[in-house]
Amino acid sequence: MTAATPPPAPDAAEPHPTSGLDDVVHQKARLGILAVLAETEKADFTYLKKLLQLTDGNLGRHIEVLAGSGLVHVEKGYAGKRPRTWVTITRSGRRALDEEMAAIRELLRRFEAGGG
Repeated sequence: MTAATPPPAPDAAEPHPTSGLDDVVHQKARLGILAVLAETEKADFTYLKKLLQLTDGNLGRHIEVLAGSGLVHVEKGYAGKRPRTWVTITRSGRRALDEEMAAIRELLRRFEAGGG
């Protein structure tokens, strides 16, 4: 038997695709929030909570992190007498999500090219 030839080493000057992942965006719940908002433009807290299967506190904290980074905008109001919280993705949030997805696509491309 002959050993398989390893693929050529990547250019050391070229960063690995994982270096393009943003810690704020890449966290599972936050990535889910941004992905849903990119699809819907605007969603209320209850919808996000049910869709992403998060607790009130967990979702609230992730929205705080995203809002603090300027990636989402939070608007509180009422629907009738019921308080509602609406979340929308900002331009910065859409750009951050686009960059995250590009890094994931490049990571996947390299993984598949390596025979992973």
